[in-house]
Amino acid sequence: MKTPQTAADEFLSKQRLLVISPHADDESFGCAGTMARIKDLGGEVYVICVSVGTLKHYDGKEAQVTGDTREEEFKAVMEYLKVDDYEFLYRDAESHLRLDTIPRRELISQFERDAKLALDKLQPTMVAIPVSSYNQDHEAVFRAAFTALRPGVPKIKPIQPLVLGYNNTSLFWSLEHEKIHMNFYVDISDYLEQKLHALGLHASQMRDPLHHSSLQNVEYAARLRGSEISVAAAEGYMLFRQIL
Repeated sequence: MKTPQTAADEFLSKQRLLVISPHADDESFGCAGTMARIKDLGGEVYVICVSVGTLKHYDGKEAQVTGDTREEEFKAVMEYLKVDDYEFLYRDAESHLRLDTIPRRELISQFERDAKLALDKLQPTMVAIPVSSYNQDHEAVFRAAFTALRPGVPKIKPIQPLVLGYNNTSLFWSLEHEKIHMNFYVDISDYLEQKLHALGLHASQMRDPLHHSSLQNVEYAARLRGSEISVAAAEGYMLFRQIL
């Protein structure tokens, strides 16, 4: 475990991070470097993977990836990043990529109090949720999680001091002018290789180098985010709430 050297290290070392991931791999696209850094500094990391399921890929090869494969890849990533705990909410093809058909109230309840790692039970100090995109599952998870994270009277409903929206590689395809305004950065210069390795463990989801969801593009994006704050690599987030 690394000894905190800076104020940022000290802050991250005390965090209990919950990442809410619509699918197995979203957590790594958006947060793997942050997760690795927090764990290295002695903090806690937990992940809710909302959905895994068998799906035929739209890749010109008619390849079918099973839910079991996605689950095993995800577990390998969790082990590699040494997360403290994780869980799956839905493990069926009927829910996978159809989370928008699940009543929002049900998803909110899962995130608030019903899931093993629900907000009321875990009481995280830091929560990362996916910014909404054209993907219906991401939109459903974002809306439900954002509602579950609404502020309330602390004695009745625990409030999470730090709420962040994390990036994915497809946000450029949007009718809205800007889906994410990055105003919170985590320096992952020392953890970029761990982020890329974690993503690589989602082998069934990796794409050719020219694709926006390729390892190469993720590295480019991390280095671009890093250049925005004058470090080698970073993960950028949209800050929704910070209470000091």
